[in-house]
Amino acid sequence: MIDSPITAELLVSGAVGISEVVADGTDVYWAESRPSEGGRTAIVRWRDGEITDVVGSDVNVRTRVHEYGGGAWWVADGVLVFSDDARAGELFRIDMAQAKETQLTSSGYRYADGRFSPDGQWFVCVRERHDGDADCPVVNEIVAVSIDGQGEELTLLGSHDFFSSPRFGLGGQLICVAWDNPDMPWDATELIVIGPEWMDGEPEPVVRGIPGETESIVLPDWTADGRLLAVTDRSNWWNLVEVSLHDGAQLPVIEGEFEVATPGWVFGLSRWCETEEGMVIVAGTGRGDTIGFPSGFVEDRHTAVNSIRALDDGRVVYAGASYSEESAVWIHDGATATRISEPRDLGLDPALFPEPELITFEVGGDGSERTTAHALFYEPATPGDHDGSDTSDATLPPLLVMVHGGPTAAARRQLNLVIRYWTSRGVAVADVDYRGSTLYGRIYRNELRGGWGVTDVVDCVSAAKHLAAVGRVDADKMTIAGGSAGGLTVLNALAHHDVFSGGISRYGVTDLRALAADTHKFEARYLDRLIGSWPEEEAVYIERSPISHAEKIAAPMLVLQGEDDMVVPPNQAEAIVEALRENDVPVTYHLYPGEGHGFRMAETIVDVLAAEEQFIFSL
Repeated sequence: MIDSPITAELLVSGAVGISEVVADGTDVYWAESRPSEGGRTAIVRWRDGEITDVVGSDVNVRTRVHEYGGGAWWVADGVLVFSDDARAGELFRIDMAQAKETQLTSSGYRYADGRFSPDGQWFVCVRERHDGDADCPVVNEIVAVSIDGQGEELTLLGSHDFFSSPRFGLGGQLICVAWDNPDMPWDATELIVIGPEWMDGEPEPVVRGIPGETESIVLPDWTADGRLLAVTDRSNWWNLVEVSLHDGAQLPVIEGEFEVATPGWVFGLSRWCETEEGMVIVAGTGRGDTIGFPSGFVEDRHTAVNSIRALDDGRVVYAGASYSEESAVWIHDGATATRISEPRDLGLDPALFPEPELITFEVGGDGSERTTAHALFYEPATPGDHDGSDTSDATLPPLLVMVHGGPTAAARRQLNLVIRYWTSRGVAVADVDYRGSTLYGRIYRNELRGGWGVTDVVDCVSAAKHLAAVGRVDADKMTIAGGSAGGLTVLNALAHHDVFSGGISRYGVTDLRALAADTHKFEARYLDRLIGSWPEEEAVYIERSPISHAEKIAAPMLVLQGEDDMVVPPNQAEAIVEALRENDVPVTYHLYPGEGHGFRMAETIVDVLAAEEQFIFSL
């Protein structure tokens, strides 16, 4: 095994995950997740070149709405409101000038994706209650929370299963996105307008939907002159349009074969903003993100941009990363990007980070016509390489096929030290965008409908076979790994195809019936689109479940699970582990206390990588 400077400890030592960025005048705030501090999320402020934490070290700015969270905080005019997971997810306010904290709620509910009302008296957000009746135990609503600390909460809208993006326009009009089961926000949503009467004491606001088609219309907001803009996939691509409040007619603002939006797994997403010169948009393709400015200038140094906002001085601020740089906060004046967050010094040779190759390959065998899928392919780049490959040894490298979760997601277009952990040890990596992934338009995304558990598996197997057939990897040394939905793909690939030497499942789905009957509200009907109606098509659920075919799995397995996972509970992992052990299949199982759906704590991340390394190099 090759000795690499990219260690598990390096992945977590001083590491921060930068997600949401918010501009307040010319001040910049952002969220930092910190594995070395128990995985908590802090909020920091940049002002005139000085960076300071603005919440206490005992605060974890996180919300559990939809279980995946996001949008746990907002700041405007020097006032920060946030949800503190360390205090049951209640809302708190901090006035920056006085550094004074005030508790706003004490209801035991969950809150996300809020904005201040024009009069500054209310924080309007999504609320999630878990005290409903037997028919609807979890209730999602748009509510207004008084920021005076008196605990008043007004319910403005509750007529749909889900809501996001409450945004105020001129005159106090409020727009939001709504959708209902079995749709997900990338399937079909609608825009709803809430009148401002409630701020004057009227008991019932005027609410009306904006006419539209069956489309995913997301990320709405108002321009300075009162126009409503949103991102829709009506044209196949998530593009920016102006929406008529009267009849829902759409006028393209910026269009092309790229995705402005990303799947709404979390709140707080921002991929476009308005400056005095016009609209600035993030455009995503299979090769990564670019930022388009009104002048026509395109910034392409950042292949991943997950949050962008406008400053009062005409510049924009965003969280950006590339294949050779970790995520950082940048300010851009339309010509030049300047990093303002403090990067950690990895002390690594840039030769370890060659850009991956976007490959397209033929797939078939799932009953559909032969078509194509995509993947990012990372050649091994070991210490001492200077061109991204080592040709001194003719031995083909082993392959690790990585399966993203979702399954409506995509491979990450940025420096991923976990991937580089493997490539620096001589392992090639294929990060697969199987049919159903985003970045390739709605049609490609919908190709997974009815086919989850088959289509994704075929595409991952095809990626491995393709790379072996063209002489890029060793066909006898191929491993497949994935988390959540990707775990189901891993298990089904091992059950139905004799391609991989072993598999790694992180909090993976093993029994689709159990998932349909025992998961959280946000995904409770997700499988209706991916597999079929439940319970009417139970036979399909049984057939697609890895637990139904455990006897066909002969390759060794590593199974990793969070004890507090509410999305894919531990009983899913334990069922497949027990079945494999009964069949005398080598299986190693790690259960991590305090971890949920996704591993956050430094000690867990280190242990997971150690277990995976031992597993892969033992095959």
